[in-house]
Amino acid sequence: ETKKKRKKIPLTRGEVEIRQKMTVEELAQAMGKDIDHIYEALLYTNINLDSLEPDSILHEDHIKIIVQKSGMKYKSAKLKEEKERKNTDAVKRPPADPAILTPRPPVVTILGHVDHGKTTLLDSLRKTQVASMEAGGITQHIGAFIVHMPSGEKITFLDTPGHAAFSAMRARGTNVTDIVILVVAAEDGVMQQTVESIQHAKNAGVPLILAINKCDKPEADPERVKKELLAHDVVCEEFGGDVQAVNISALKGDNLMVLAEATVALAEMLELKADATGLVEGTIIESRKDKGKGPLTTAIIQRGTLRKGCVLVAGKTWAKVRFLFDENGKAVDAASPGIPVEIMGWKESPSAGDEILEVESEQRAQEVVAWRTYVEQQEKMKKDLEVIEAKQREHRLEYEKKQQQMAHLTWRQRKAMLYKANKHLVFSRPKERAEMDENMLSLIVKGDVDGSVEAILNILDSYDCEDECKLDIVYFGMGDINENDINLAEAFNGVIFGFSVKANESIKKLADKKGIKIKLHNIIYKLIEDLKDELSSRLPPAVVETTIGEASVLDTFSVTVGKNKIPVAGCRVHKGLLDRKMKFKLIRNRDVIWKGCLSSLKHHKDDVQIIKTGMDCGLSLDKNLEFSIGDEIICYEEKEVQQTTSWDPGF
Repeated sequence: ETKKKRKKIPLTRGEVEIRQKMTVEELAQAMGKDIDHIYEALLYTNINLDSLEPDSILHEDHIKIIVQKSGMKYKSAKLKEEKERKNTDAVKRPPADPAILTPRPPVVTILGHVDHGKTTLLDSLRKTQVASMEAGGITQHIGAFIVHMPSGEKITFLDTPGHAAFSAMRARGTNVTDIVILVVAAEDGVMQQTVESIQHAKNAGVPLILAINKCDKPEADPERVKKELLAHDVVCEEFGGDVQAVNISALKGDNLMVLAEATVALAEMLELKADATGLVEGTIIESRKDKGKGPLTTAIIQRGTLRKGCVLVAGKTWAKVRFLFDENGKAVDAASPGIPVEIMGWKESPSAGDEILEVESEQRAQEVVAWRTYVEQQEKMKKDLEVIEAKQREHRLEYEKKQQQMAHLTWRQRKAMLYKANKHLVFSRPKERAEMDENMLSLIVKGDVDGSVEAILNILDSYDCEDECKLDIVYFGMGDINENDINLAEAFNGVIFGFSVKANESIKKLADKKGIKIKLHNIIYKLIEDLKDELSSRLPPAVVETTIGEASVLDTFSVTVGKNKIPVAGCRVHKGLLDRKMKFKLIRNRDVIWKGCLSSLKHHKDDVQIIKTGMDCGLSLDKNLEFSIGDEIICYEEKEVQQTTSWDPGF
């Protein structure tokens, strides 16, 4: 009875239904065979088994060969005509009628170089201590805050990191911005990220206000800063331009109200208005995962009013808004245009920079996500197909070359030769071969927010030392280190790098038990330094030769031992000493002609261990080599030294 219940694979008298773009696994299922059988049959084709995985797509010609070699017949499956899918994507609404537009607060981004005082400036503006919480005083991820002016106006500030690694986050910050405050330290002047910030503002077409910080320092020179900026087309009002310049001290709070008033004045000139009615539109500034609340996003609303219960779509995920929080973590009922808000209720974490669009219902949101996923899959399939075709062309050329080399053999000899050459590949799957490669560092990267992970991945993209040690990113994501990360690291013999995340005691104990390294950092350049050390530890040690002594051959003679004549060199040590336990090399006309150990070392017929500078000696080698007068004998020691990676991430 149990045999009857077992599900049999339907097979019509050895006939296999084949179709285009079948994978190895799908073909094995269609034939009722295991994957190893397919690999064995592929030895008769020109496919390189090294690059083949169970989900690799096979060419139609190869599918036919596999079926025939297995003693079966094939028939082509009836192709289902795939209907052109209707575009169900969500799009922005047409521009609103100017009559219904209402004023909104300006969105201001503070840009500038590392440590020029951006966080301290924001800190002074909103009277909270963010800088003291930041690791090393460097802002690690974007934050959005509202500053209430005494006159009643509101200003929304975005704080972006100044570190080189966060270029993409700064670019994203300027895309939703109305005004950029460029912070330059009065004593440092224009630096690398200052120039980059000016470029981001120009690309986004956003006006600048110049805040010259640290003016309370004795070495401060605001005029030099203004002159340096002229080279980058930032012309201050006193030089006939349109950029307002304010001298401030963020630490002491000098002139901060003047800066805020300059911002309000510029915002009035820009006449910033928005439509607070209808479906919501906005941009995600940052996304993160919270243990209790699930995926959370910080967003700036650009149109409409966001309320609880709204259904939103961003990227390939959607949300039914359960709660809204302001920058202080207090629950709010609604968010109007220009206001930053934290949204709770996402199914998955969207990416920072994604556009938020409100849709009518949950069903409509699922339609939009399904369409976007479908479009991405189609694009991926197209790219994969191009890669596969290029590989196949390459393998075909290689195959034709081999065929020409074996043209003189009979058909049977050729097949036997090919089978013997490739037989070992069947018993070693590609995954196993990757694991056997010791010179590889597998990474699991975890970050607190989407932008941090993105910045780390951007740095890792610049890795160009694959010949020294391969770098394989097994997994990346947001949130604290968990058991899945430990299991992944164990499976791939990897290292876990966490940025501004935690690992609880039970996770640390589990990692210790399994011998998994967990590296946690709060400052990005410290993380990269640690990664470089880890890469260096995977490199084989370099052997370094240290010269201990040098001697010159002054005379040559031979000694008879039994029936053998052994060449002996009469030498004088002119540098260091000769130690019989060490290694030696013989140099003639600047060429090394022998390396090895001495068979004897004598001083006045006595066997000795060491000959010092100025002393004469006779020595023979462990190989019967004839000496010449003028040869150099070098005594040296070999030491293993740990190599360091030559990868330079640029900071």
